[in-house]
Amino acid sequence: MSSGTARLLGLAGSSVVLTLATLAGSGLALLSDAACRDDDWSSQVFQHHCYSDIYALYSAEGLSSGQVPYLDHHVEYPVLTGAAMQAAAWLVRGGDPVQARALHFFYVTVILLIAAAVAAVLAVAHATGPRRRWSALLVALSPALVLNAFINWDLLAMSLAALGLAAWASRRGVLAGILLGLAVAAKFYPVVFFGPLLLLCLRAGRMRAFWTTSGAAAGAWLAVNLPVALAAPAGWSWFYRLSAERGADWGSIWYFFEVRHWPVVGALATSGLNLASAIALCLLSALIAVLALAAPRRPRLPQLLFLAVAAFLLVNKVWSPQYVVWLVPLAVLARPRLGAYLLWQIAEVGYFFAIWAYLITALGSPGSSGGIDANLYLAALTARFDAVVVLAAFVVRDILRPERDVVRANGVDDPAGGVLSGAADVRILRLRHPLRFPRREAAVP
Repeated sequence: MSSGTARLLGLAGSSVVLTLATLAGSGLALLSDAACRDDDWSSQVFQHHCYSDIYALYSAEGLSSGQVPYLDHHVEYPVLTGAAMQAAAWLVRGGDPVQARALHFFYVTVILLIAAAVAAVLAVAHATGPRRRWSALLVALSPALVLNAFINWDLLAMSLAALGLAAWASRRGVLAGILLGLAVAAKFYPVVFFGPLLLLCLRAGRMRAFWTTSGAAAGAWLAVNLPVALAAPAGWSWFYRLSAERGADWGSIWYFFEVRHWPVVGALATSGLNLASAIALCLLSALIAVLALAAPRRPRLPQLLFLAVAAFLLVNKVWSPQYVVWLVPLAVLARPRLGAYLLWQIAEVGYFFAIWAYLITALGSPGSSGGIDANLYLAALTARFDAVVVLAAFVVRDILRPERDVVRANGVDDPAGGVLSGAADVRILRLRHPLRFPRREAAVP
């Protein structure tokens, strides 16, 4: 057997195992929702820790009565997610009671999301390179992803983003742009991918690749959005207006400030909160830009992508529990080490249970069982916040000490870098005091 044939068989075998692992994780996710499905989500969803927007929004977004997203009813999601909602609603039409159709809607959507999860895991395996392909198991069996997989449609956007990154790794810039543009059309967060991509292409002198990919992304996004924006401008823009008008929501650091009544910060009006969040994001983005251009070795693309999405979440007005889905594949690609990753997963799992227990108290009637007070909830909130900060700090350390980056062991540069992998630096930001990280030989989690 030739080495090429053996390699293909090895890739096929690992793909089968990764697919089965993802299906197992999805099965666990379904089991975690079993209590609510048995009860038609009619009561005690927070006590059972199995709330799902998918079931609830079937009626709330008018899908149960045949309303078309954006045209007949304003939907609080970008258009590709709205299209997925409409497609699932078409498949469950019939004369069954609303509760039965809502459950069928949930199952149809779950099938779509499981397919997306499998595609995402295989995409991560491809982007890690052949030597670290098995690290994709950390995505497939992520405890936080399992618990949050079917709360919302986030797996759809995450899968498209992961596939876009895999296409970039394969040096298929147009395909990468199309997939990333569709990802932004499903959930807006992948738009931050283009900042790190720009910085790294600028440093490596690969701007043509950047413009090709970003142009394809813009075209794909417009192709999906423009027809809806022209046909139903008010419905199409509702997602953006709602994002601007909402205040500090559960999970965000701003909600912590609000509950704790911190001076100035805790009393900000929505416009002031938007400004404060934007300024904080700009400051973090500037630090990431300096790191990208001045690091002793050009950072790997997943490292900067993780830092960019983490920065977005850390200062965002909303940090829903399912947003962990966004970070899991990027964390695995950026730093496939178990220690810090597992600590972060524990913090995310803790927050998952804390938010539902807190909502029992915050939204439930007096005497509801299983609730926790604001102090315990805010402790879980800050633990998650701190865990992401710590994981980001380790990623920064790997960038400043590239010899400690396990992905770059044995002479590998950037398996997900595509045209960036192995490229020489063309532009480097020279600082008076070069970026360094203190050399210590202590074990890295």
